[in-house]
Amino acid sequence: MIFHASIPARDPERVAAVIAEIWGGQSFRFPPWPGAWVAMAGDVRGSMVEVYPHTMPMAPGNGAEMARPHPDAAPRPYACFHLAIATERSVEEILAIGRREGWRAVPCSRGGVFDVVELWLENGLMFEVLTPEMQHDYRKGVNLDMWRITREEEPVPA
Repeated sequence: MIFHASIPARDPERVAAVIAEIWGGQSFRFPPWPGAWVAMAGDVRGSMVEVYPHTMPMAPGNGAEMARPHPDAAPRPYACFHLAIATERSVEEILAIGRREGWRAVPCSRGGVFDVVELWLENGLMFEVLTPEMQHDYRKGVNLDMWRITREEEPVPA
């Protein structure tokens, strides 16, 4: 289970506020990191997304020291990273949030197994937002048995 993730953003406060809105939670400053914010779902798992300035990626600390900011003058506009999150909101509400923010938001199917709303935070980082109905299909179609069957049907190259 994932408890939290961290992502880059050009406007961490705004991005954290939108994620918190989707979850029905709250966003707060994240004091250990200059300019960082955190979106909290307020659920029993303590789900949260830390949102860091995109010009300050995380770098390893020295020895037992925690990770630290590492300024980067040329951050990447896109990444292979994405996150699927649950919401109690409707497709229409998520699309309206995307329109309001000026971010790409579009309903999509994932191979007919489950659907998502692709919400591109700041038009650069994708979050797959799943409504309650989508979550049901996701749990039904994405599980160990499904992956085992897929592996049996498609040999993995050695």
